[in-house]
Amino acid sequence: MTRPTFNDFKRKALKKPEVKRKYDTLKATYSLRKQLIEIRLKAGLTQEELAEILHTKKSNISRLESVNSKSSPKLSTIEEYAKAVGYKLEINFTSNKLKT
Repeated sequence: MTRPTFNDFKRKALKKPEVKRKYDTLKATYSLRKQLIEIRLKAGLTQEELAEILHTKKSNISRLESVNSKSSPKLSTIEEYAKAVGYKLEINFTSNKLKT
């Protein structure tokens, strides 16, 4: 018998309305954190190196990138992070209403 994959687990879990609701609530947060890590890595920087550029501690960069962080970063912090790794921040809004 083959072992279920993470995608199998996720698909099954998201069939539960309460899990789906929570997942949708956290989706933007996870996406942001993932993008922060991706652009830092593309810039070839470690958390320590980025912290030095931003005149902060590695632990602050780690917290900023952590999906388990209880705090939400300020927009200015995200903008500084992006600039430090050679990016600019763009924000887009999309409607959550179904199109007919």
